[in-house]
Amino acid sequence: METEPIQPMQHQMMGYDRTSTMFSPDGRLLQVEYAKKTVKQGSTAIGLVCKDGVVLVADKRHVERLLVSGSIEKIYQVDEHIGATSTGLVMDGRVLIERAQLLAQQHRVTYDTPVDILSLVKDVADIKQAHTQYGGGRPFGVSILFAGVNDRPELYMTDPTGIYFEYKATAIGEAEGEVKDILEKNYKETLTIEDGLRLAVRALKKVLGKDYSVDRIDGAYVSVKDRALVRVPSSKIGKIS
Repeated sequence: METEPIQPMQHQMMGYDRTSTMFSPDGRLLQVEYAKKTVKQGSTAIGLVCKDGVVLVADKRHVERLLVSGSIEKIYQVDEHIGATSTGLVMDGRVLIERAQLLAQQHRVTYDTPVDILSLVKDVADIKQAHTQYGGGRPFGVSILFAGVNDRPELYMTDPTGIYFEYKATAIGEAEGEVKDILEKNYKETLTIEDGLRLAVRALKKVLGKDYSVDRIDGAYVSVKDRALVRVPSSKIGKIS
């Protein structure tokens, strides 16, 4: 006797979404899929690799009119030569980035050298993946962009599943699709840091529309020359937007 395929709502009623370790009959981890949907609701962040460094620009998205803009941190310094920004559940991102900061400092103390960016990304991705495999917890509802310079400018993205990829340019968050379309049309490997900042800020300005303001934008870059995270002041963002 033929049976109808199980629909998403039936999955939920049958309890396949009650733990991240339970596969549905069609091979899905529903809790992980929910975590990825959470990221889609987060504020937008952009990363670009330029010929002379790497750029991060993020929307701080004020949730209250009386909130002090300077108290919102969207771009974090992981190590002297590495920055990161997250979208999704803010507290999940903060915990993982603090873990990355600890790993970076442990590496410096142990080996007296700056940590390799890819090694750091793999460690964070392993933590994310573990929360999709073992019971007693939930997946991290956050995607993170790691940007920095070791021998060359590098940009990586990790998502809630624990997978990671290296990018020339990418975006995460609610306007991910629109921003990626803009990047695909305008990104060039010959862009300078100044060009990259201008492209990212103008992309956010376009997708935010009337909600855009300089106070909402957080920007930083790491140059090949200095290999140190530099924050972009609001005054400069205002000039290039």
